[in-house]
Order: sequence, then C-alpha cells, then structure tokens
Amino acid sequence: MNALILAAGYATRLYPLTLNQAKPLLKIAGQPMIEWVVDQLAPIKSLKRIFVVTNAKFTANFNAWARDYRKRKGGVELRIVNDGSTSDADKLGAIGDICFVLKKEGISQTDLLVVAGDNLFSEPLTGYAEFASHNPATLGVYDVKSLEQAKKYNQIMTNPAGILTYFEEKPANPASTLCGIALYYYKAEALRLFNTYVGEGNNPDQPGRFIQWLYQRLDVFTYPISGLWYDIGSHEMLKEADTLFSGFEP
Repeated sequence: MNALILAAGYATRLYPLTLNQAKPLLKIAGQPMIEWVVDQLAPIKSLKRIFVVTNAKFTANFNAWARDYRKRKGGVELRIVNDGSTSDADKLGAIGDICFVLKKEGISQTDLLVVAGDNLFSEPLTGYAEFASHNPATLGVYDVKSLEQAKKYNQIMTNPAGILTYFEEKPANPASTLCGIALYYYKAEALRLFNTYVGEGNNPDQPGRFIQWLYQRLDVFTYPISGLWYDIGSHEMLKEADTLFSGFEP
C-alpha cells in the first residue's frame, strides 16, 4: 500500500502564520504537525511509500522538511508532489489533488491510505490499515464528544457490520457525536471511481464529499480511531493541540 498526505491547502484562517509556511509544517509540541502523521504511518508493515501533495508555493518547504526528516529518522520513503497551484483561486481541492496524484504517479492499482496533513494522531495507524486492507473502502471515525463539534464534521450511520448507510457533510442537527475524519483507505476498485466522481462535475474540494457519494455505490466500512485525534483549523486549536500533544512522545 501507499499513503497520501493532503497538504496543498493555503490555510488562510491561520494567517499570518501560514503566509510563508504551510500549515502541516507548523510545529506542534516541538515537531512539524506532518511528522505526527508520518510517525503514525511509518509502523504499517505493508507501507511502500508516502506521497505528500502540496502546491507550487510550498513545494520547496516540504522538500527541505523531507530531506531533514530522512536524515533524522530515515526509514520511510517520502515523495513530494507539486499540484501546480499557487493560491486559493486555482487550487485543485482535496479530491482534485487525489486524482492528480493517482494519475501523475500511476498508483491507482495499489491500495491507498489518504490522510489530511493537519490531522494529528497520538497512536500508530497500524490497526486501521490492517482492518481496511480487507475492504473496498474504509473511513476512520472518531467520537468528537459534542453535538456542536459534530456540526463541523458530518453525520454518519452504519449497519451492524459497520458499513456506512448514511453520510452527511456538516449537518445542521447531528444526532450522534461519532464522525468520519479525514482518514480514508481505498482499494483499486474504489480508486477507479474518483474519475467518475470528478467527471460528473461533483465538488472536488472536501474529501468527505467523495465518501458521501461513494457509499451509495460501494461498501464503505468504518473503523474507530483510538487514542487522541485532533484536527487543526484555527489559532486556538493550534495552541490547544500544542498543549495536548506535549504529553506524547514524538
């Protein structure tokens, strides 16, 4: 399997911190937040390489980070992919970036784990990857503990086997605090459907939109993520994450 870290956004809500630095390269508890992602992917035994898709503005920053990471930690193969965008005005969107990497790198026949570069995990994603490797598509889910918080994410329902039966992005009145997060695992049969999704003119931005479309065409399983998960979306959340993750070993 391969992994793809989504890191091509411009994070305007975090200006001025992200004017000249990509959000995933901002430090959380002493290390770039993307390293919290890479470190939790690295123990997956079936992992071949990690692709990081970014934009033309920050490609050099990510290449510098990748060189430094290899020197310090080695092991996993990192490949930085430039999607060619230069601002919010011409960005491809998360789904557009997935399609771009699938085509450019020719990896649509190999299992792909996709994760947002601003999502932090306190525990390895080995259990998730092992479970997901047996299913057409798998969505990571997490209990956000608050219905108000769930409004920012999604509303999901599953059958007794844990297969999605309902998915709604940013619900006005969620009935549950269990939400899908930006962690996805796709086998080849699911990856082939990205071209169909985009070809139909669907929203190429938020990655959850693809899940909302996919579950009606293919079984999408769910897997509860253990430990601490955190999604960085504001200055306040950045500070809170720095405090929370300072208690974990990088």
